[in-house]
Amino acid sequence: MQKGNIGVTTENIFPIIKKFLYSDHEIFLRELVSNAVDATQKLKTLAATGDFKGELGDLTVRVKVDKENGTITISDRGLGMTAEEIDKYINQIAFSGANDFLEKYKDDANAIIGHFGLGFYSAFMVAKTVDIVTLSYKEGAKAVKWSCDGSPEFTLEETERSDRGTDIILHVDEDCKEFLEESRLQGLLTKYCHFLAVPVAFGKKKEWKDGKQVETDEDNLINDTCPIWTKKPSDLKEEDYKKFYRDLYPMADEPLFWIHLNVDYPFNLTGVLYFPKIKSNIDLQRNKIQLYCNQVYVTDSVEGIVPDFLTLLHGVIDSPDIPLNVSRSYLQSDSNVKKISTYITKKVSDRLQSIFKNDRKEFEEKWDDLKIFINYGMLTQEDFYEKASKFALFKDTDNKYYTFEEYQTLIKDNQTDKNGSLIYLYANNLDEQYTYIDAAKNKGYNVLLMDGQLDVPMINMLEQKFEKSHFTRVDSDIVDRLIVKEDQKGEELPHDKQEVLSSLFKGQMPKVKKTEFHVEAHALGENNAPIVITQAEYMRRMKDMASIQPGMSFYGEMPDMFNLVLNSDHRLIKQVLSDAETACAEKLVPVESEIAMLTLRRNELQKAQEGKKDEEIPTAEKDELSEVEKKIEAQKTEKENILNGYAADNKVVHQLIDLALLQNNMLKGEALTNFVKRSVEMI
Repeated sequence: MQKGNIGVTTENIFPIIKKFLYSDHEIFLRELVSNAVDATQKLKTLAATGDFKGELGDLTVRVKVDKENGTITISDRGLGMTAEEIDKYINQIAFSGANDFLEKYKDDANAIIGHFGLGFYSAFMVAKTVDIVTLSYKEGAKAVKWSCDGSPEFTLEETERSDRGTDIILHVDEDCKEFLEESRLQGLLTKYCHFLAVPVAFGKKKEWKDGKQVETDEDNLINDTCPIWTKKPSDLKEEDYKKFYRDLYPMADEPLFWIHLNVDYPFNLTGVLYFPKIKSNIDLQRNKIQLYCNQVYVTDSVEGIVPDFLTLLHGVIDSPDIPLNVSRSYLQSDSNVKKISTYITKKVSDRLQSIFKNDRKEFEEKWDDLKIFINYGMLTQEDFYEKASKFALFKDTDNKYYTFEEYQTLIKDNQTDKNGSLIYLYANNLDEQYTYIDAAKNKGYNVLLMDGQLDVPMINMLEQKFEKSHFTRVDSDIVDRLIVKEDQKGEELPHDKQEVLSSLFKGQMPKVKKTEFHVEAHALGENNAPIVITQAEYMRRMKDMASIQPGMSFYGEMPDMFNLVLNSDHRLIKQVLSDAETACAEKLVPVESEIAMLTLRRNELQKAQEGKKDEEIPTAEKDELSEVEKKIEAQKTEKENILNGYAADNKVVHQLIDLALLQNNMLKGEALTNFVKRSVEMI
């Protein structure tokens, strides 16, 4: 028996492993099984080159658990090791000088995973003692057993073993007994070893017999040694891709389509990426890309490794140029990973462009599912926007699709305002905004449907990208003012009558929390609605942005500002105005007469003070002007009170207001109940 000391710094290696890698301690199984697969593949290579002339036989890597004795054993029939090779690869920790090793990894022990010779030591994350029983394939080699309890001391002795290969036996520590549960190991093997290139068996398959599960003679193979990304696309059918997707994501809807990645220069990369059906809730769709290195699982947390929008894709990426390393920060800084990221972005855009060009009908049919993915890419990746702007689509309220360029051509003649700006009208709810959409279409305008969760930031971006272009929601103003042109002039009511109408309706508006109404009267045509409620584009858009973008909460706290526009051409509004003037004439005449006289005196005083400096104006005149203005305001308030008193009992005024509110989904609670009662009474 040989006793030895692994190395001066090994005293520090195990504490580092225990302390810093404990949160990822399940990784030990990946490392040890991967090492076994690696030893097996190397033997196959030697056999192929003629350097090994023996029989390969069964090369299955086997994982066994003995709960009673507290051990996990990983066995292979690969190269095996001699005593000298154990010293070289295990004791010397992969040629690294002890001091160099610790200096390099003392601040990032996570990075040791995946370094040749170091992966073995992940065993000590779960084991109090580790045995290696091995026999080299080399002629005349003797079987040896290496044992270590996690201290710098080890033993190495000859032992009995009839078959080449290696057994790694872990004597599991008390605080890691969970790994002696079959279900736990099965889950880890499925996660980390599902696509290893050599068969991996975990015990035997079981079947129900006599009311209980019993083992059969058939191996319980947990991996697919030839996943579809290792095959040529020409050898695969559509159903092969769909079946693989179902195996990866059993509960997911069928994918829209996929990209088969296969490149060998300037780096090696294979894989299959799927476009899932994504309609909402981006965050729930992340972490669906699995990253592999030579079919060995690395991670499914790819944020920062691939562009953010690509984390919405599903599937597999496999590259030997990706370091087999669980440290994401290390991956993100790796130059090969950055090249791979750029390549995948290009392949995604090329694939989308190809589908759009070769089968536009299919592309349009899938647009509603693709939209959030493509918009997210354009918003977050400038180079993707440049490519995607050629195939990204607008969809209008008639379910017709246009590229950006096509749509600009469609609307430029009829939707250009007096300043030469192109006005893109849009709606985000077909039902709630039907009246506004209908009014715009009757004017010959086209209206886009922009009801996606990323459409508000998309609008902001497109206004910056498109030359002299503005997006306006169709309910942001009366239809005649959505696109202001030179020839848009109408017969408006005299100012004093507009004031009467405004007073009649303003005082009867409901008190809604964080909501303000501005009442105005305009000639909208006798066939249009008597009242229209609009909300200015800028403030509404800022409030929408506040709900999805940090740092804009100021806008979210501001009250909603609505315009209540009275159609002075409509017979009901005319009737309300006429009835009010008649009913209130006796009270209004003296008030209006007083306002007229006070206004005349105010004008005289203001004219007398024109051109004078403040110190040149007598105090008496200043005081009189101030007093006159106060009296004017008092009389105006009196006039409003008279009109409000009349309107308070006018069912038509209340009915018109409630109809407008109802149309905009703003009539609720007690106000809605009162509206229903009043409607029944009026019928």
